[in-house]
Amino acid sequence: MNASLIVLELAVVCLGLILLAQDLYTPAKERRTLGYGAVLGVAVILLYSFFAFDGNETLYAFGNAYVLDGLALWFKRFFLLAALLVLIMAAEYSDRFEAGQSEFFALILFALAGMMFAASANDFTLLFVSLELITVTFYVLVSFLRRRVESLEAGVKYLILGALSSGFLVYGIALVFGVSGTLNFNELADKLTNHPALGHKSLLFTGLLLVFVGLGFKMAIVPFQIWAPDVYQGSPTPTTAFLSVGSKAAGVVLLMRLLGTAIPDLAFKLEKLLMTMAGLSILYGSLCAVPQRNLKRLLGYSSIASAGYLLLGFAVMNKSGSSAVLYYLAGYLFTALAAFSVIAIVVREAGAEDIDSLAGLAHRSPLLAATLTLAMVSLAGIPPLAGFFGKFLLLKAVVAEGIRWSAYYWLFAVAVAGVLVSLYYYFNVVRAIYWSKNVSDFKPISLSLPTKFALAICIVGMLWLGLYPGNALELAVEAVKSLKLV
Repeated sequence: MNASLIVLELAVVCLGLILLAQDLYTPAKERRTLGYGAVLGVAVILLYSFFAFDGNETLYAFGNAYVLDGLALWFKRFFLLAALLVLIMAAEYSDRFEAGQSEFFALILFALAGMMFAASANDFTLLFVSLELITVTFYVLVSFLRRRVESLEAGVKYLILGALSSGFLVYGIALVFGVSGTLNFNELADKLTNHPALGHKSLLFTGLLLVFVGLGFKMAIVPFQIWAPDVYQGSPTPTTAFLSVGSKAAGVVLLMRLLGTAIPDLAFKLEKLLMTMAGLSILYGSLCAVPQRNLKRLLGYSSIASAGYLLLGFAVMNKSGSSAVLYYLAGYLFTALAAFSVIAIVVREAGAEDIDSLAGLAHRSPLLAATLTLAMVSLAGIPPLAGFFGKFLLLKAVVAEGIRWSAYYWLFAVAVAGVLVSLYYYFNVVRAIYWSKNVSDFKPISLSLPTKFALAICIVGMLWLGLYPGNALELAVEAVKSLKLV
């Protein structure tokens, strides 16, 4: 029974091991094909997930430490789709690696396995193990370009700050266990319900705050965001893409489990903290992105602002906010991966990552220009793309809570201000694509069929979620039903 529930995770791990074994028999010039093999394998696993599980019932394994429900399945499919698109990007990018192409692909798969385990974490032990599996693989992925000083610097920064956040996380888990006597989320929730005095113990609350610090690092929310811009800029572009989407979503699902399953009776005590951090993340990310010229660094600050918008859904402490978070994440997946896919190609062609390298892109590749334009417009929250409806749902949930407490209206104002500021730097990128006068190269950019396929998926995803939000929102609402929220 236990093994049958983790069949998706086992398949991903086995795929990574097969990739490493196959590397021994594959000539160096043909190792890019291993990346496409990984893409095919992940696609098969993603399709299998729809036939093997329906998410209508909640199943437990390994002493209730692992849970398989609608929320877990939603995130597993999210991670699989993200990894599929990132692997296509990595396969096209792999010619920049002097060696270790297959190891790069395998590490992406191992990080994917950690994310999928995180989606089903129902115990602090599995929370920590899955989070560390994700983090340790990213230590290597971030610094994979060993001859680039920027990549090594990014790896060192991520290692030091990641180890520090892990220390906070472990210490917090130890305090929670010391006070409650359990690591299981369901058992902790029952104890808090049956023994209300337990929720007033300062050591328990301190432990939960330290756990939140560890999760905040993954989501890159203020004040745990200091690593994001440097790591985004120095990492290989496929790593940056997976970090921005996968790692952030892993932090989101674990925070959902913590607030919606483990401590639903105590979550209200974090309301002011979540509101404050959401507002600061939005303002910090939006304002710091304004002067940026490096594309990856700009998206690093944009990612911080996006984490702030995600926190809006947590701050309202209800299922409408949680479903809005899932919808926003779905739109962010297609939008961010579209942007990074284009950046990876432009950097390969121009040899630079600054905004000026986009000059003439509309002439050199109309598809790349259109994709990046749609991504910027979606990130800015302009209709009719996915980013608009995602932010609309989050802001709607915040305004609805304003009736209960007027402070939410101020939070709404901060969020709207962040949207307005973001228009400047997102449309600055669009201006460089179509109206820059510094065009020095009109040579067309050729795109492989897998790249065109990945870009098409991202474009369709952005448009479909923006124009026809009903089905996706219904799936998000179904997914959060397992949470113990109003």
